Amino acid sequence: MEPNQQELYEYARKRVKQKKRVYFHFILFFVGSIFLYIINKWLNVTPEKDWYLWAITAWAFLFIMHFIKVFVTESFINKKWEQEQIDKLVARQERRISQLEKKLEKDSENTQTETDNTTTPTE
Repeated sequence: MEPNQQELYEYARKRVKQKKRVYFHFILFFVGSIFLYIINKWLNVTPEKDWYLWAITAWAFLFIMHFIKVFVTESFINKKWEQEQIDKLVARQERRISQLEKKLEKDSENTQTETDNTTTPTE
């Protein structure tokens, strides 16, 4: 397999694994929410306080964050985006190095000119 195809395959495999985990997390959240309700209401574990709602809300928040990370964030901040950012930073660094080299050459020329002017014998 070519390196480029291998990279595409690895990226696809990673994305499938991420999506699989989100789906598993949803199923776990759904079943866990039912169990929390059953524990609170049917098994009479402090039924006067609806603590299961707080637990389900916190868990829902975590699930939503997981969902956003996989389906929203990862969809536009992916390998291609990462490579573009790296290319931009490398180009910026190369421009800065070029500017510094030009400045160094100019300073070197000015220093050389000043040295030549001070060492020229006068008649």
